[in-house]
Amino acid sequence: MLPAACDGPGMNCVEVFSTDFWQAFAPEAILIIGLLLLFIIPNLGNSKFRIPLTKTHVPWFFGGKRVKATGSPALPGMLATATLFTALGMMVIESIDGKMDTTTVVSGGIIIIKMDNFSRFFEILFLAAVLLASMASLDRIPAHTFHGKKSLEEMYDNRRQADFYILMLTTAIGMCIVALAQDLFVLFVGLELASLATYVLVGFHKETKSGAESGVKYFIVGSVASGVGLYGLSLLYLEFGTLQLTEIAANWVDSSILGTIALGLVLVGFGFKVSAAPFHFAAPDAYAGANSPVAGVLATASKAMGMIGLIRVLLIIALPESGAQESAIWLYALGTLSVITMTWGNVAALGSTNPKRMLAYSSVAHAGYMLAALTAVGAWKWGEVEAPSDYAEAIVAAVLFHLFVLVAFKLGAFLVLGLLEMEGGASRLSALSGLARRDPLIGTAMFIFMLALAGVPPLAGFVSKFLVVAGIVSNSVGELWVTTESVSFSDIHWVWWLALAMFINSAISVFYYLRIGVVMFLDVPEEGRRKPLPYGASIRMAIWICLVATVLLGLSGDTLIRMCYRAAESLNLA
Repeated sequence: MLPAACDGPGMNCVEVFSTDFWQAFAPEAILIIGLLLLFIIPNLGNSKFRIPLTKTHVPWFFGGKRVKATGSPALPGMLATATLFTALGMMVIESIDGKMDTTTVVSGGIIIIKMDNFSRFFEILFLAAVLLASMASLDRIPAHTFHGKKSLEEMYDNRRQADFYILMLTTAIGMCIVALAQDLFVLFVGLELASLATYVLVGFHKETKSGAESGVKYFIVGSVASGVGLYGLSLLYLEFGTLQLTEIAANWVDSSILGTIALGLVLVGFGFKVSAAPFHFAAPDAYAGANSPVAGVLATASKAMGMIGLIRVLLIIALPESGAQESAIWLYALGTLSVITMTWGNVAALGSTNPKRMLAYSSVAHAGYMLAALTAVGAWKWGEVEAPSDYAEAIVAAVLFHLFVLVAFKLGAFLVLGLLEMEGGASRLSALSGLARRDPLIGTAMFIFMLALAGVPPLAGFVSKFLVVAGIVSNSVGELWVTTESVSFSDIHWVWWLALAMFINSAISVFYYLRIGVVMFLDVPEEGRRKPLPYGASIRMAIWICLVATVLLGLSGDTLIRMCYRAAESLNLA
């Protein structure tokens, strides 16, 4: 008998590693093949090994003097970028028309993963972020030794290059597993696969003090969070006898206090990934020490990966049927946490003089905005708000839209800092002094990214924040505007105040975003930084892609919004 998730129109149920499986998950298979090629191709050489107790040497082809065709330091980056581009292209073509069937993979009657509009949306987001970071790293981590320069970064050979891009592809594969997972253990495996790769990526520049320090801090805090989350999974299994999302959700109403404690522990791991207070302390150090493209992936794709966990746990499992007010503690705790997170992030960013740390605290504030949106959905699910079901889907769609457009302007800002790092670093606000004079196009792009982060119309950042705030307000008011002639504050649900908190915090954030613009356009460049910026064709191309997306998705993002609504509908919140 097939699982219930395999029943219904437009749903396919396949066994693991069957022919139908490989057809449905061809993009993910391309990622795995690309990863294997990265292990093999850069290591091809003329090495041999001797058969024991003989003098016979047999060609081994791995190691030794590299083959000229495969020994280029630029090859791993090109191979990884091509792999990501191919997989992403297949996913976009499949998803953009909205006619994708739901495919569920089962093994022994247990649902392992499911490919639907929701999971495919996040896979596209992950691959887009990693692809842009991979493109930018072709210049950010030089593949060739320049004449007269012998710095550590410029002497990276193809082995070091291969290490970096293997970690990038591993991160992408782990994130895709998280998006597809229908079992909490599978989700945890994907989370840890991506996390372990990012721990190494954060400390990849181990020759520098900041790189080593940030890598160690991020690894220690992340390991503790993962350990707490894994302990929560063990308690969930003890309570329910399964880690299947659908089965836990079906039995959640009858769970004991042990299930509540277990779920709270699981949320610690996801809270660390989205940099929600008080789990955000490692984020500023990690962002500051990592190279900028990697920091951009942490601020966008890694945050979206944590949001998947929160959405799965809070909206699918932990929110019982309407009227179950005994569990409302989740709702109030989440609302309080969202206000603390957004306020803490913005206040901390006000006093930061390191652009990367400032963007890290900005990411903390954005996590608070999204937690506020999830609180509004929870209020509807619990029956505290009398509103149509499409209100909840609209809020979830707004969160998804916000996560996606963050890849454009948040990652774009980090890539501009990456361009500055190519000439000596971007750890001080003064490194941006006079940027608009030195390179008007890059300075203008950075200013547009800051305006988008501040939520200035008509850019994508304004649209995303507007959709989130409008969704929260509509949900908190419900149908009062239609059924009542006059509405007072006492009639409005308390989640309305979360929208007000978002508005106030967005106003606070304008100060430190515009401060970047003042420094770039009005300050005089530092001594030694008055020459034009390094060229870097690939990193500049990635910046232009982010810039175009920031503007176009603000002016006309209808296609993306429809994708977000289809992804939200596939959650079946009603």
